[in-house]
Amino acid sequence: MAEAPRVYPIRLYGDPVLRRKARPVQPTDTLTVPGFSPQSVREVAHTMLETMFEARGVGLAAPQVGLPVRLFVAVEYEDDEEENEGQEAPLKSRVLREFVMLNPVLTVTDKKKDRSYQEGCLSIPGIYEEGVPRARAVQVRYTDLDGQERTLEADDYLARVFQHETDHLDGVFFLDRLPPAVTEDHRKELAAMQRQAKAYLQGLAEAEKLRREREA
Repeated sequence: MAEAPRVYPIRLYGDPVLRRKARPVQPTDTLTVPGFSPQSVREVAHTMLETMFEARGVGLAAPQVGLPVRLFVAVEYEDDEEENEGQEAPLKSRVLREFVMLNPVLTVTDKKKDRSYQEGCLSIPGIYEEGVPRARAVQVRYTDLDGQERTLEADDYLARVFQHETDHLDGVFFLDRLPPAVTEDHRKELAAMQRQAKAYLQGLAEAEKLRREREA
């Protein structure tokens, strides 16, 4: 298995792990991203952040790297990342805050729906849609990497990010919150992603088989 990955491969639409309801995780757990050696939760979170930065995202949930646990990372940039996607400016230079949330629980604090932002997903690359209904403000209760219980209030774009990432922990994509016709409009692209996801899983299975044969 590969040691100390700099970044993880991001799982694509069609990978079954993205539809599973994730299980709770503790800061003291040891986690194994498929294809890599076991790591601490802190190490996994750090690598997830690096993966997110390389993919020019604002958030990344553990299922997106093959781990069905209730953990996500996110960042708040100096300005909305949706206005800067695809640009080459170093993202880390614009980070205001980083978030690592274990077992997040969302409570809506403003039920009025906001549909004004364009939304995308690192597991559905190249597809962006407006009109995803999200609560304007939320409260998040979560555990940090030191095992401390914390509460955070978020509104507007950051509230959207937290809702998007929490959805991933329950096997939900942003496309699921739009009319079925929207998904159908992207049928060809999504089918191609499903084929890529299947090929990646086959490669993982073959690598694991070879590893076991070498150790036998």
